[in-house]
Amino acid sequence: MKPSFFPLIHWAATAHPCHSMKKTFSRGMIAMGLLSALFGCKKQDPAKAESFPPIPAWRPAVVIATDRIVDRFRYYTDGKSDFVVLKHGTCVIVPDGLTDDEAGREAIAIVSKIFNYHPDMNPAPMDDGNILVRYNHPAFNVVLNDIAQQHWATIDARHQDALATHEVLITPLGPNKFDEFGKKALWGRCCFFMDAKSPEVVRVVRRTNTGIEQDASHGAGTAGAAPGQ
Repeated sequence: MKPSFFPLIHWAATAHPCHSMKKTFSRGMIAMGLLSALFGCKKQDPAKAESFPPIPAWRPAVVIATDRIVDRFRYYTDGKSDFVVLKHGTCVIVPDGLTDDEAGREAIAIVSKIFNYHPDMNPAPMDDGNILVRYNHPAFNVVLNDIAQQHWATIDARHQDALATHEVLITPLGPNKFDEFGKKALWGRCCFFMDAKSPEVVRVVRRTNTGIEQDASHGAGTAGAAPGQ
């Protein structure tokens, strides 16, 4: 049974409970709620069942810098975790010791859990200037700051399209009002939605710097992440 309300979203720089992620600057916590369902949910019309879970209208035309994403995420986790990278850059931490196939299936299952409840966004500013967007299960999106800056005009213009259908987020600036940090985080979350809708494993990265990794796309993704117009 679908929940009748969505949980709060917390934006903070606190560490993920399962992994140290110590490379964050301190940032005040901002409680962000999804208000659209707080006034009661109507039963869904079966004809509109495909609209759940709600998704953003914006699907950025993303070319992922896979090697850079792997490098940064390995740095954030101190190389202590196996993780899977999906086509649009979502990184998913999986238990150590799984085969590549098992790791891929586990990553897709984790993303599905987040997507079918709601992607509670918890973005953190990192010490290298990037943003790490985290969720209520161990999946993450790395927003590379230099790429975001290159495409800032598009992100600034289209960030409202990065909200899910009927989604209302409360920030200190007001409902659905975001500063630069928030707009970039929303853009990063769009990549999660695209991976959740069409999950495709492109790389399995093993813990520590052993170099044991399998690139399912045979070297795909060396350019920066560019949002679509």
